Amino acid sequence: MSSSINFFNEDVDFALLNEAEIKKWIKLSIKKEACTPGDLNFIFCSDPYLLKINQDYLNHNFFTDIITFDYKEDSTISGDIFISIDRVRDNAEKLSIPFLDELHRVIIHGVLHIIAYGDKTPEEELLMRSKEDFYLSLRSI
Repeated sequence: MSSSINFFNEDVDFALLNEAEIKKWIKLSIKKEACTPGDLNFIFCSDPYLLKINQDYLNHNFFTDIITFDYKEDSTISGDIFISIDRVRDNAEKLSIPFLDELHRVIIHGVLHIIAYGDKTPEEELLMRSKEDFYLSLRSI
């Protein structure tokens, strides 16, 4: 089965650096979870764009850094992952970490959601952070 990882922009001027390396890293992370990479679309957007999705699809009226639409079939990881570049920048600044580190964390966070990791309870959040840290350590970028 073929797989593709694609990066798009909506309502924001943003260029992802090292696309090929990021794709390899995402695929490696998925395989380490005993899953198969499918079709993943990462859509980088603005706060207002993601707020509208949050309101329309989740009935939430607040800003968020990521919304994931899961199209997983069995162990094949596919989905659309919307990421607010505005939120990622703001969060990186608040946490005093480099923008790219926060962006990569949010990217892998979305992938982990599709794999089936949650973050609603303290226990789930702890596991999610641990997984994020592990996969961030595997980056070659």
